[in-house]
Amino acid sequence: MSAQNDALSSYAQAVQAVAESLRAHPGPVVVLSHENPDGDALGSVLGLARALRALGREVFVPMEAPRYLRFLVREGEVIPALAGWPRGALAAVLDVDNNDPTRVAGADLAAFDGPVVNIDHHGTNRRRATALLVDPSVPATAMLVADVVDALGAPWSEQVATPLMLGLNTDTGSFRFDSVTPRTFETAARLLAHGARLGWINDNLNQNPRSYYLLLREVLDTMEFLYGGRVVLARVDGAMLARAGSTWEDVESYVNLLRGAEGAVLAVMVKDYGDRVKLSLRSRGGVSAQNVAVALGGGGHVPAAGASLPGPYAEARQQLEAAIAAELRRAGLEEAGAEASAE
Repeated sequence: MSAQNDALSSYAQAVQAVAESLRAHPGPVVVLSHENPDGDALGSVLGLARALRALGREVFVPMEAPRYLRFLVREGEVIPALAGWPRGALAAVLDVDNNDPTRVAGADLAAFDGPVVNIDHHGTNRRRATALLVDPSVPATAMLVADVVDALGAPWSEQVATPLMLGLNTDTGSFRFDSVTPRTFETAARLLAHGARLGWINDNLNQNPRSYYLLLREVLDTMEFLYGGRVVLARVDGAMLARAGSTWEDVESYVNLLRGAEGAVLAVMVKDYGDRVKLSLRSRGGVSAQNVAVALGGGGHVPAAGASLPGPYAEARQQLEAAIAAELRRAGLEEAGAEASAE
């Protein structure tokens, strides 16, 4: 019990330290997240930015919101990437390690010498910032931001609560993942009490353009069932997008469809850009998508991770298969690896 109390005390101190850094800084706050923002990235950024603006703070949000999440963004709320840093700025980096400036989008963090606040829930975070709140035990950064909003004393409203609910909802798979804890539902209840529009979020997330389905038809034709059906893989390239009149944004949710295949413990969605490959990974049943991604130079969480590899798909495929085979062996699924080797 003492260890648990110490952990709670340490967490509360980290929340207060981040809130105090944001509250005490006199200059503008630039709120950033990772490239290709997902629901947790966008939701966390908008939730914190709106809370700070409600306190009268000057806030910059340089971000390109993906099409499927733009329903949440108000007119003029986000701006294009910054060519230079505002004078006297503080950088608030959410849902990504601030020590990985190549992944932080919206501004050149490597050229920034001011204070940095980092709020993140990735276990691979290197934990170096002016003020830091990192907790891999929570399923979404939005949960951490909600606690920071409380500590700031910012007024709660539907406009603050709804984007945080988006982050919580999307990073838990609509509260279906094993990462969900009693604390997750407690945070969700708080956000609902503050007016978060969960039904509206889900209704908008479930709407897709015609091109989404035309591209999906092509993607399903590439599906492979590997390792005795334990691994499901599909691929998309630029030619497929052109035929469907689609964009890369339409691909984002396909990996979750693959994960639904009966018997699959790992789903892999391959984005083939020609000169490089990007992988989205989802796992279950004791298999770690994170381990596969880290072996390939990427990162993420145990059930959801990703990686980018230089070079053509044929080369990346060999590296991917080696990483998958190693993870299946680690998970005690050697028989599946043997089946693949024999094919």
